[in-house]
Amino acid sequence: MSPTINIDQLFASSLETLRSHVPERLLSPKVGIVCGSGLSTLADSMRDIHSVPYSLLDGFGSSTVLGHKSVLAFGLMGPGDGVPVVAMLGRFHPYEGHPLSTVVYPIRFLAKLGIKNLIITNAAGALNPSIPVGTIVVIQDHIALPNLTGPLNPLLGPPISALTPRFLPLSDAYSRSLRRLVFLASHKLSLPDSALTEGTYAWVSGPSYETPAEGRFLRAAGADVVGMSTVPEVLAGREAGLEVCVLSLATNAVVIPDTYRSIKAEVAAELAGKPIEYPPEAVVSHEEVLTVGRQKAELMRSLVDTVVGLI
Repeated sequence: MSPTINIDQLFASSLETLRSHVPERLLSPKVGIVCGSGLSTLADSMRDIHSVPYSLLDGFGSSTVLGHKSVLAFGLMGPGDGVPVVAMLGRFHPYEGHPLSTVVYPIRFLAKLGIKNLIITNAAGALNPSIPVGTIVVIQDHIALPNLTGPLNPLLGPPISALTPRFLPLSDAYSRSLRRLVFLASHKLSLPDSALTEGTYAWVSGPSYETPAEGRFLRAAGADVVGMSTVPEVLAGREAGLEVCVLSLATNAVVIPDTYRSIKAEVAAELAGKPIEYPPEAVVSHEEVLTVGRQKAELMRSLVDTVVGLI
């Protein structure tokens, strides 16, 4: 069975399911939103919400990561009558064991529903020391190590249709027009200049966090933040011709010490009877990521809601 027929069949089956749960007037959304770790409250900006569990939709997987739900939410955002939107409350990652076809299927599904604009959010680690935790980074480019060094590109294999490009250009992956709206929305909300910045996102496969040496490598390569998602969704969105915007919330600082502790020197000092200070080891946890996500959820919600109203 060809990938094109399979996707069309899955879409037709899921559309029938949606029609039994969602009013017809909401089944032609203009904007798709992907909610990252701890950011599912973005849906709180929606009105007239109709939610459908992923388990009812053919082709959708199930998110197993804490802070991610497994629900597709339809509703309205923005002033006046509102803009019809659809939000993924939970995404899929390759490290969960999902094949890339499952990771990006929801994006292809939303494109078939008719969205033209895709706003992707994520929680990311800050590599750039000038980006404090809590900053929203408007992504302007990416480094995708799994794409460059291994078989983790979601576009591998036959094209999903005769209309999709075989060789997808990515120099324009991140929509200038949507990024402009983000900063206009920030101005409209009177956010401080420090609330938002621009930067480059590094995609790594996860689920382990980076070693200090890996953090230095990514920083030296020009990455400002690093995360374990998003890039496959960007590629699928651009393949479908969508305008794509990515907002990364810096939820933790990647541990990149200036120097390493010398265990050799510490042992020598211990043997010589000299007092030794053992500094605490800095580590990153998913709980830290979720905590910052909750703290900044209202800011991210207001920003996305305002951007949708400006589209």
